Amino acid sequence: MNPFEEKNLFEKIQTGDEKAFEYLFKTYYANLCVFATKIIEDEIAAEEIVQDFFVKLWEKRAQVSIETSVKNYLFRSIKNLCINHIKHNNVKLQHAKQIVAEAETNNFRDNFIEIDLAVKIEESIQSLPEKRREIFRLSREEGLKYREIAEKLKLSVKTVEAQMGLALKTLRNKLKDYNTFLFFICAFKTK
Repeated sequence: MNPFEEKNLFEKIQTGDEKAFEYLFKTYYANLCVFATKIIEDEIAAEEIVQDFFVKLWEKRAQVSIETSVKNYLFRSIKNLCINHIKHNNVKLQHAKQIVAEAETNNFRDNFIEIDLAVKIEESIQSLPEKRREIFRLSREEGLKYREIAEKLKLSVKTVEAQMGLALKTLRNKLKDYNTFLFFICAFKTK
């Protein structure tokens, strides 16, 4: 198609001539897809870019002004859309990498803190006198109420309360570096 024919064809398209648009589409679609595929190395995405371009070209046909040949306009437009596609994908890829890196860092740090805390808690519980440790475990690990612990160990409820108070005080002192986490241990179960 020579430049004069292209110009006439595009003028028809601008006035809403669907046959002229169909002719333009059939003439350039396959070549534009091959061109786009070479740029972005993704055949499906390349076809989508070209299809979207033709849809928008039809929708904005009245506003489009072509200074060079129609062929040059089409290929330059597809090239720019492909470059934008690559840039957009690079931004998405960088963002995804950043999220993964942050998640891995946070999980490692969080897991380290949790493991470290779990070890310190267990060491602190093990350091309690035997009866106090047993009362604490029955309350916090088995979920028994003070009354149930008292019945099970044949102690008064007041003794269980006093021993739990001493156990919590000891644990608070030994785990003072983990204050926020300790709150959950102490508040986990009430009478």
